[in-house]
Amino acid sequence: MNKPRVLFVCTHNSARSQMAEGFLRSMAGDRFDVRSAGTEKTSVNPLAIRVMAERGIDISRHTSKLLTA
Repeated sequence: MNKPRVLFVCTHNSARSQMAEGFLRSMAGDRFDVRSAGTEKTSVNPLAIRVMAERGIDISRHTSKLLTA
């Protein structure tokens, strides 16, 4: 059985979409194929990494990805 796919998208794929991906992976990653992407590739915002770490979710290894990929 294939997992449902979820794609979170924001412009730079640096904070909001990365955080949403991290939350869903943490809460139900075994039930979904979760990814995030943006229209421009940048880097993951260090503040997003820090805030997620405060919630016990590690997104420090996430990378910014383009929507077209």
